[in-house]
Amino acid sequence: MTPTPSPDAPLIVLAAGGTGGHVFPAEALAQELLGQDYRLALVTDSRGERYGGTLGLIEKYSISAGALAGHGLFGKAISGVRLIIGLIQAYRLLKRVKPAVVVGFGGYAAAPTVAAAILAGVPTIIHEQNAILGWANRKLAGLVTKVCISFELARHAPDKAHVIRTGMPVRPAVAAVRATPYQAPTTNGAFRILVLGGSQGARVFSDVLPAAVQLLPEGLRHRLEISQQCRPEEIGRTLAAYEGLGVHVELRYFFDNVPELLAKAHVLIARAGASTVGEVTVAGRPSLLVPYPFAADDHQTANARVLTTAGGGWVMTQDKFTASALAERLIQFSEQPHLLTDAAAAAQSFSIPEAASRIAAVVATVAHGKNGAHAGRNISASSVSASVTTLNKNSSMERHTLDHKMTRGVA
Repeated sequence: MTPTPSPDAPLIVLAAGGTGGHVFPAEALAQELLGQDYRLALVTDSRGERYGGTLGLIEKYSISAGALAGHGLFGKAISGVRLIIGLIQAYRLLKRVKPAVVVGFGGYAAAPTVAAAILAGVPTIIHEQNAILGWANRKLAGLVTKVCISFELARHAPDKAHVIRTGMPVRPAVAAVRATPYQAPTTNGAFRILVLGGSQGARVFSDVLPAAVQLLPEGLRHRLEISQQCRPEEIGRTLAAYEGLGVHVELRYFFDNVPELLAKAHVLIARAGASTVGEVTVAGRPSLLVPYPFAADDHQTANARVLTTAGGGWVMTQDKFTASALAERLIQFSEQPHLLTDAAAAAQSFSIPEAASRIAAVVATVAHGKNGAHAGRNISASSVSASVTTLNKNSSMERHTLDHKMTRGVA
């Protein structure tokens, strides 16, 4: 049973947008802090309200948030209004609940909440999940108390930022997979493949996986057990593509048992989002990563390169991720299973399984005013306003570029 915090325990506000990549690390920290004498609350957007688990045990607040860029003058005006409304809502909320620390995990709800905390004089921490700081965190990093990063050399962190490498916190259920030793596929045994495409699924996996399986030797095909995430509209055609290949396949839009599947998987094929990289390394499983080519700043490629440089997996750019290339790789894995074993060990060695407790230690330090370099610093409202204005201006340009790219390709 989780101990009940004392009424005067410090309140820690977690701010995270409503997608799993932002919510899951917030949930991991919440789980860590619940065992200590803290009161907790989550500030999110409408999407984040649906999450249960540990986050279902704490107070939730929703603020106005969404894409900070619009199309045309009207769209940009709406996005600017939305940002200002979210900032005002967050400021009023923080003045009312009086948190000791605000911890931002990225996403549309996090930026206005962290900016409001700075305006309100509340100590702030941001956590950057990716190997490249996102545009919002770049603007806020020089103003917050501490910047926690997942990768040792996160790019675009300003020189004046107080940076600490904590690693990527993962859900407790995923961290528990670490205790299950990796077992490579045997010569005649099942070869289990887990395919995850991120919050939106990935059409390229639906196109390439069945075609690659068709190219495999019959003996290997019949050993395959594939659990694959698909977009809802892709499930029918993907299932039809697998039909007649003699493969055991399970297709779903969303798997609620990812830790269980990851524990059993011989290899993960996935995008290279920060949560995916964090979870597969902590779990100690080998992976073949296909970075989403239109991610802002190409941060998924940067994430994947960090892992593959450590020997924890393989990366294939989307243009090289073809049926023949994948089939060749799967045959190699089946004939040389030690490659998978070595990658699993390297992935586990690369990870920081205690990332959540490291961030919790930073929270404790800042909450109690120890070494909180910015906690007592008088940051002018004009500097925060300038950062918020820049957030909206820069996101308009960056999101417009991303939207333009996405018209030329589907993830």
